[in-house]
Amino acid sequence: MVIVEEAAAIAPEIAELRHAIHREPETGYHLPKTQAKVLTALDGLPLEITLGERLSSVTAVLRGGRPGPVVLLRGDMDALPVTEATGLPFASTIDGAMHACGHDLHTAMLAGAARLLSARRADLPGSVVFMFQPAEEGGPDGNGGAQLMLAEGVLTAAGDRPAAAYGLHVFSDMFGCGVFETRPGPVLAASDTLEVTVRGRGGHGSMPHRAADPVPAACAMVTALQTLVTRRFDVFDPVVITVGAFHAGTWSNIIPDKAVFHATVRSFSHESQERLREETLRLVRSIAEAHGVTVDAGYVEGYPVTVNDPAEAVFAAATTTDLFGAGRSRVLANPLLGAEDFSYVLNQVPGAFVLLGACPPGTDPRTAPSNHSPAAVFDDSVLADGTALYAELALRRLSGSREPT
Repeated sequence: MVIVEEAAAIAPEIAELRHAIHREPETGYHLPKTQAKVLTALDGLPLEITLGERLSSVTAVLRGGRPGPVVLLRGDMDALPVTEATGLPFASTIDGAMHACGHDLHTAMLAGAARLLSARRADLPGSVVFMFQPAEEGGPDGNGGAQLMLAEGVLTAAGDRPAAAYGLHVFSDMFGCGVFETRPGPVLAASDTLEVTVRGRGGHGSMPHRAADPVPAACAMVTALQTLVTRRFDVFDPVVITVGAFHAGTWSNIIPDKAVFHATVRSFSHESQERLREETLRLVRSIAEAHGVTVDAGYVEGYPVTVNDPAEAVFAAATTTDLFGAGRSRVLANPLLGAEDFSYVLNQVPGAFVLLGACPPGTDPRTAPSNHSPAAVFDDSVLADGTALYAELALRRLSGSREPT
């Protein structure tokens, strides 16, 4: 398998780029150091490069020597506001920032794929768009970087819109090292936020009848939201509501004026996502009225469901099987409850999102620190394989072939 061998040959350079990005993590929309590292890695390749205006994105177009369709490959570049605790020799040198979700691997693998595909430019039947994206974890205004790159024209960078789009994501737990998993249909959840402020009338804790206590009203809302999940939504189209923050009061004998809670709301279909907005807001408003308090409730829509095109998911799984063997290509049994802004791309372009285990060998994926943990570790051994898969997906999709290159 030539593409696998070629990826293995450049693995040291891919790892070097990954380590350099990992040492200087950047968060949000503006990643100037990361962008500069990517541009250096792409320097000398026959690519048409466009930089983002509202964010530090890099869009690189490789035009093949023969006419054909367009394929988009995406790698996210941003880190998280986490203080690293891995002790790695290339650990973050930036306080309060860490590549705790493995985006440094995605970026390095995509740059490696650009090298492999550029070497085949003359025979390439079509074009490849390499989408180096900031702010997958979101930015200050709440938008993900994919939304901004779409607005700035990443889907028309090569002229024609992509016929297919592919993304990878590494995991420091759950999956064995080097194991690829994907599935047709929903692969990751939609992620929204419910923000509730219950307003009452403060008073002395010994005389609650002379106040309007917002705390029991807010508590009733929290428990009723869990009942809402089990009684208003189909168990075969699941939703999850988790109240992660609840704040009220200052002292045991003081009834506060307000109680505030925030919840993350996850769903696996567009229909459930829309219905959750209506049902959650109706519920908290009705409970507030019943308790004689008022409520300010807002439903903040986040990333939509990440949905793999069925045919593209089967194609991606078959490609990983051909490249690496059946033992390393598995069907993801159920969608994961994490969310991804690659969902916006897949809403417009058929494609597939593939998950890759990067848990260090000898570490139990069931107990390893997870993505977003300050102790999350991703093994370099997967870099060559991810690079090869990116490149092979593009090559096969452009040529219409289902055979290894």
